Amino acid sequence: MERPLTQHITFPPLGLRQYEAVGGYQAARKAVKHMQPQEVTALVKDSNMKGRGGAGFSTGMKWSFVPMNVQGPKYLICNADEMEPGTFKDRWLLEGNPHQLIEGMIVSAYAIQATESFVFLRWAYKVAAQEIRKAIQEAYDAGYLGKNILGTGYNLEMHLHTGVGRYMCGEETALLNSLEGRRATPRSKPPFPQVSGLFGRPTIVNNVETLSYIPHIVNKGADWFQKLSLTADGGTKIYGVSGRVKNPGAWELPMGITLRELIEEHAGGMADGYRFKGALPGGASTDFLVEEHMEVPLDFAGVAAAGSRLGTGTVVVLDDKTCPVGFVHNLEHFFAQESCGFCTPCREGLPWTEKLLLAIEKGNGRMEDLELLASQTRLLGPGNTFCALAPGAMEPLQSALKYFREDFERHIAEQSCPYGNYPHHHHLHSKGYEHIH
Repeated sequence: MERPLTQHITFPPLGLRQYEAVGGYQAARKAVKHMQPQEVTALVKDSNMKGRGGAGFSTGMKWSFVPMNVQGPKYLICNADEMEPGTFKDRWLLEGNPHQLIEGMIVSAYAIQATESFVFLRWAYKVAAQEIRKAIQEAYDAGYLGKNILGTGYNLEMHLHTGVGRYMCGEETALLNSLEGRRATPRSKPPFPQVSGLFGRPTIVNNVETLSYIPHIVNKGADWFQKLSLTADGGTKIYGVSGRVKNPGAWELPMGITLRELIEEHAGGMADGYRFKGALPGGASTDFLVEEHMEVPLDFAGVAAAGSRLGTGTVVVLDDKTCPVGFVHNLEHFFAQESCGFCTPCREGLPWTEKLLLAIEKGNGRMEDLELLASQTRLLGPGNTFCALAPGAMEPLQSALKYFREDFERHIAEQSCPYGNYPHHHHLHSKGYEHIH
């Protein structure tokens, strides 16, 4: 089975000459010297490459929205701000093969005729920062970056920018504000970044995994890419599994393998003494899938049909000994902390949701709290906020209320956590909880 993305991953990663020896920078040469920018975009569009950052939007389609006849700078940005809880796929590519990413960025920047590019990196990825810095310098020295690339007259500068450590910075438009030195709040759309993005100029933001794939599509074509997959979504995908499984990790597999195959074959099944209760299929901001969804193909359409989202494709497994209420409370605590405070539903609604969940977890909940939580999932849902942070935060909650309702009810009826996190404390009220009702 072909594993184009990860076959040349090594630690430390390949230097420029070693990367060239395994076919590196051939796609950059081919695109810049022998293809028109529009041809590159058309090829990526034909391949049906869908963005690997979580939204799954057609990459070629996104590029095609960039106006090609404008004067002045355009920008290409790699979103390497991997802060989705449970997600660790991009780090593997960043630390293990930075030249593949740089080559992908050169080809992608050429397609939209960008003159400047940025790798927007999560602050905590220190090893990745070191390797990317080194690889960018090597690419400059070899003439793949800078002025007059490969003698073609095409110019491209590339910079590494390390973020400040907010989940919010991974949201495309908040990332642009952060890069401009502003507060990381989302922008209202339209205008979309493809037309007016960084410093008001046409801008494309793509995920690490998406950009790392571009050289392979240019080298081998759209049909090759589609045949790698088991479903209509082309290519392979880096899937990950965390939680109480025997062999947690990340693997590059054909797009569309089933949840069962991923968990049982690749992750080695559940750890001894634990049973599968549910899983978030693509990081913390996706809806739970449960036992009945084990045969669901993990591609964009398959997971959506099961009522969730593929997201980043990194599965967080919930086992039968971990409290679902505590599990969801932990996630809502994260999302409440990471809200940028720009819009009211998210700023006010998430801390309130978190307080309600903590009260239930500690045995101070009331049955009507479940209705309150359900109303939050509607009020903080899609269309009511500036960005997808709050709607994403509602996905694990709304699905937990659906699939694990019995657990919520037991917490309230028994006035404690049945999983032993908070034994009976009848006389204790969680601080500030009395004012919620």
